[in-house]
Amino acid sequence: MRRTSPLAGLTGTAHGASAGGVPRSAWVAAITAMVVVVCASNVLVQYPVDAKLGGIDLADLLTWGAFSYPAAFLVTDLTNRRFGVSAARRVVVAGFAVAVVLSMALATPRIAVASASAFLVGQLLDVTVFDRLRRAVSWWKAPFVGSLLGSATDTTVFFSLAFASVFGLFGAADAFAGESAPLLGVFAVEVPRWVSWAIADFAVKLGFAGLFLVPYRLLMNVLWPIPNRTASI
Repeated sequence: MRRTSPLAGLTGTAHGASAGGVPRSAWVAAITAMVVVVCASNVLVQYPVDAKLGGIDLADLLTWGAFSYPAAFLVTDLTNRRFGVSAARRVVVAGFAVAVVLSMALATPRIAVASASAFLVGQLLDVTVFDRLRRAVSWWKAPFVGSLLGSATDTTVFFSLAFASVFGLFGAADAFAGESAPLLGVFAVEVPRWVSWAIADFAVKLGFAGLFLVPYRLLMNVLWPIPNRTASI
């Protein structure tokens, strides 16, 4: 990993803009938002959701971190829309750096590798997909499809690296996570517990991919307006 700080080159110039012409206030706001999301998620992941949905005990499947983490895609998408793919990637790198530090401090090495890898791969995929779809006629396609694919990748990478026996080279497998149990705690078919955790986690992210279209729509035209609107973004 490069030793340069992810914040390098983000200091303001005499005109109040940083690298790439992005306003200093925009960099500070975007990176701060991403850091807050990453920090909050790393704390909230320690607290199970003490509730039931029908016959499903959510405390066995989800933590509150699953509800805060999807906001990272909102931050990335808004940055991408206003300032482009390069700026969004730099915000992702800043979040990745924080994720690495927190994961190493709060989790086992295997969970730390899984968490940091999932964040980086999922967020960068979201950035790329959003950039490809940013000129779609329907405004919602870029943020929704980007978040959807990024979330699916994030979930797959994290739970596979963290708990699947095939990735034992990253550390000892969690015996409890690998135990067979009814799918989501209620269905007859039995799967390793981590599979149910992954399904529940993705279900939450999928829901937020849709819900966050509301704040995205409200904010996409008011955050740091671009004087020259000739480009369609």
